[in-house]
Amino acid sequence: MEKKELFERVVSYFQKEMPIAETELEYSNPYELLVAVILSAQCTDKRVNLMMPELLKRFPTPEMLAEVDSAEVFDYIRSCSYPNNKAKHLVGMARMLVSDFGGTVPDDIDELQKLPGVGRKTANVIASVVYNKPAMAVDTHVFRVAARIGLSTNSKTPLETERQLVEYFPEELLPLAHHWLILHGRYVCVARSPKCEKCGLKDVCKYFQEKKKSKY
Repeated sequence: MEKKELFERVVSYFQKEMPIAETELEYSNPYELLVAVILSAQCTDKRVNLMMPELLKRFPTPEMLAEVDSAEVFDYIRSCSYPNNKAKHLVGMARMLVSDFGGTVPDDIDELQKLPGVGRKTANVIASVVYNKPAMAVDTHVFRVAARIGLSTNSKTPLETERQLVEYFPEELLPLAHHWLILHGRYVCVARSPKCEKCGLKDVCKYFQEKKKSKY
């Protein structure tokens, strides 16, 4: 199957099976999502959603977060992975957000990456989810699913995968496609023991076809 045909098949499948696909992080404005995404690195969305209410009650705006020491933030996020680093990143992010961007989360990927704790993946999430920009954030789920299905080929890095996905997915579908792949990776194409029997893409999936061949 040609790559263009494979992408068309994947789009058709998800448009039918998952017409609505959204982030599972809970937020009500760009600042809250930015905080949540920074916290979500190597941490589950469920855990982040449990921490966010108390954290936002104490620091509802970037201005308030910018005024405190990271040690105070640590007390609210100690149950997540790498809380020391994330506390420092959150305070640094808030201070730069206030000093350089007037407290407004920028919509430009390059500008977003200037903020402490914000790498390309996080910047793409904000640009895509908040501002509906044609960006493709590649986390571990997207990286794995793209490789298994065959959407990415010989990709060694998230950036290589991102470039291949951006090339073939229709630009207007990129924000949605990001969530399709994440949710598929989270609930079906899981890292260990993927649920191939439940997957509607197994007939075109490179991983499944190779697994089937190995049995014979």
